Amino acid sequence: MATEIKEGLYYSDEHEWVRVDGEKAYIGITDFAQHQLGDIVFVELPDLDSEFEAGESIGVIESVKAVSDMHTPVSGMVIAVNEGLEDAPESLNSDPYGEHIAVIKMSNNAELEKLMNSKEYADFCEKEE
Repeated sequence: MATEIKEGLYYSDEHEWVRVDGEKAYIGITDFAQHQLGDIVFVELPDLDSEFEAGESIGVIESVKAVSDMHTPVSGMVIAVNEGLEDAPESLNSDPYGEHIAVIKMSNNAELEKLMNSKEYADFCEKEE
């Protein structure tokens, strides 16, 4: 399976990506994750203004094969969600890096240092396959 990995993002070992814009962290699932899940049929989004610690579940992704928790790789408060996923959850399959799930105002930028860069994530995925 050829997994697409975008440069310039941070990656977690739970197969989530983070794109940083100032103090905002856009969070989504990776191409590897959407391949593992199969056809996504439902996404439970986090509530606005909810606060989470890194590693906590912020929602659920349901596919034809499995139900999986979505974790936040960084701590902070949810300031936006991708409401389009409620009507078109399958867009996570077709464009996993173009469709974020939530935007979090980070409370601890140092947590980014614990995440992987694109090269490290590529190596990690090779071991997972």
